[in-house]
Amino acid sequence: MKFSALELEQACALVYGQMSATAQYVWPLLSEIVGCETWVKHENHTPTGAFKVRGGITFVDWVQRTRPDVTGLVTATRGNHGQAQSRAASRAGLSANIFVPKGNSKEKNLAMKAFGANLVEFGEDFDEARLEAARQAKINDWLIVPAFHTELVRGVATYAFELLSGAPHLDTIYIPIGCGSGICGTILARDALGLKTKIVGVVSEHAMTAKLSVDQGELVETNSAKTFADGMAVRVPVQAAFDIYRQGADRIICVSEHEIAEAMRIYFRSIHQVSEGAGAAALAGLMQEREKMAGKAVAVILSGGNIDTKDFNCVLGGSFPKV
Repeated sequence: MKFSALELEQACALVYGQMSATAQYVWPLLSEIVGCETWVKHENHTPTGAFKVRGGITFVDWVQRTRPDVTGLVTATRGNHGQAQSRAASRAGLSANIFVPKGNSKEKNLAMKAFGANLVEFGEDFDEARLEAARQAKINDWLIVPAFHTELVRGVATYAFELLSGAPHLDTIYIPIGCGSGICGTILARDALGLKTKIVGVVSEHAMTAKLSVDQGELVETNSAKTFADGMAVRVPVQAAFDIYRQGADRIICVSEHEIAEAMRIYFRSIHQVSEGAGAAALAGLMQEREKMAGKAVAVILSGGNIDTKDFNCVLGGSFPKV
């Protein structure tokens, strides 16, 4: 997979038909805490509160152009991908059939329904929900929206295209990894712009499939992915994403639940931003490597702010939600 700058500019034009470019700021107090010039890319400020909305716009545009026979989409999600697809499908007059695991975030579920989703709870984790979504696609003749697809990644890459166009001097960008569209979009945007910015992927210590796969040079599934940072709760890596971040990422690091929760508190105290667990993972990774990054220009992707109220109260109280 590869994009030219023109292809990303065209994706931006599609995205900007439905939303504005998101803010990217250097926050002085946050920079003081971290010890380097710290840029925050505010993907928590999109119409769905997460970066996935961009891929929803470009994917559904592609469906309308290439598959006019399609009347319904189906996908599995922990919430942000589902909101993006529900929003985009509903706007296009398509049904959005969204499968989530049992016990999924109540507030993300409500948001997906508000965007028009036909929501089904199935299975104990994302990957079980994904298999059921695929089964139902065959029964109902729905088009499967995978977690990773060229048109999804092209849309997602627009946030990195914005960031790097405005701050080409960045030394390093930290990005959370779930199925991989965010980190891959950033790698591809960097390459399209001809920059040398280093990309660091961040995974949870309880959802290490991406790191284990890179470390071993082949896909490694894990038995569970029980992290409160549900956007990173993936057991089964995606081959197409692995092929990109294995080559294009400088490194992948692992953060603990404690580090993620502390990063969420730092965001709230220093810049008064609400972040979900996966949304704060990039900052947790930077905090872990703050000595290595001292004095450099660094960016973190605040990839989403969709956390249930009770869970955020738990984090602000000094703990983190148990799963």
